[in-house]
Amino acid sequence: MTSSLETTPAEPLGSYSFQAHRPRFRVGDWVEVLSKEEILRTLDSSGQYDGMPFMPEMFAFCGKRFKVYKRAHKTCDTVFPVRGRRVANAVHLETRCDGQAHGGCQATCLIFWKEAWLKPATSDTLEKVGNQVPGSESCGSTEYNVYASAQRVDADGTISYHCQATQLPYASTQLEWWDIRQYVEDYRSGNVGLRRMLCCFVYSAYFAVSHAGIGLGRPMRWLYDRLRPLWGGSIFPRHSGVIPEGQPTPAQTLNLQPGELVRIKAHTEILETINTNNQNKGMSWDAEMVPYCGGTYRVLKRVSKLINERTGRMQEMKTPGIILDSVICQARYSNCRLFCPRGIYPYWREIWLERTSQPQSCPHQTQHPGATTIEVPPFVDGK
Repeated sequence: MTSSLETTPAEPLGSYSFQAHRPRFRVGDWVEVLSKEEILRTLDSSGQYDGMPFMPEMFAFCGKRFKVYKRAHKTCDTVFPVRGRRVANAVHLETRCDGQAHGGCQATCLIFWKEAWLKPATSDTLEKVGNQVPGSESCGSTEYNVYASAQRVDADGTISYHCQATQLPYASTQLEWWDIRQYVEDYRSGNVGLRRMLCCFVYSAYFAVSHAGIGLGRPMRWLYDRLRPLWGGSIFPRHSGVIPEGQPTPAQTLNLQPGELVRIKAHTEILETINTNNQNKGMSWDAEMVPYCGGTYRVLKRVSKLINERTGRMQEMKTPGIILDSVICQARYSNCRLFCPRGIYPYWREIWLERTSQPQSCPHQTQHPGATTIEVPPFVDGK
């Protein structure tokens, strides 16, 4: 594998069918991660299973028990132009990567766990070879190989990193947004509740008509904004910023530290700080951040460096971004990654936040791995 991904990868190990393997785990199941030695036996010489790397940071979870957070039967590829991808036989547990073997990357990604690396927590008998899926080329690896595969020195002397995020296009297959089987599995696995699913479909249809090029965009956005009191949500999630592209955007320095309470400003206030390309000094504002506007959360960490998933190289932020505890992408507004369970932490500019000393409560809340609570408008809730 090269350090820079230039072309779209071929589909790995054939095209996976939803019917090719019956899922073993669903949301809420308790599982136990196999021992280090048992997992190494499932890996190939590059420390991968079915194209998915087993990262050194994952050794710390071996032998421990966790609850399944989401079935990772699909995900979003952020290496190539953002798109949906199908992942075979994997789940997300309540575990995130701490980046220790990847140069201290601070992205805190949710980890993919292949079912071959897990067993039911209630089982006394370890299932081994039977866990592997057709087409897997696992033949055994060593702990050294796993660590060695995490990074390499390129010809110019720069270190590039190899992780589940950079490898994701090669560990997944194409998934079109209109493939209805993915939504059936979203519901059957427990990933998404029926009410939330229906609400998101309604919004997606509304958005599609408003962007159909038939002159209805402006009046439909206006109507959405006027009717929003009915469901208590924000204005239309995909409004653009007000600052013309090319003009400077404002900044604010709060020097926020982990543990501090902050309030996310109102959506309308944030639109005044971003340009018409929805950016503030190069950092993007996304509709998936809108449900959190007006909520109060704790600062989880300041992010100053993370791996560029396209090149594999460490990227330094000119101005640190802020990650908030329990504030993740919920994939409610993007057709190409609707209901993606990857749970990426968005990065916040300090100008979008303000200090507060009092937490606010909200009747519409949802839990996420390693987090307290988040606040979600009822129009897009329903889990």
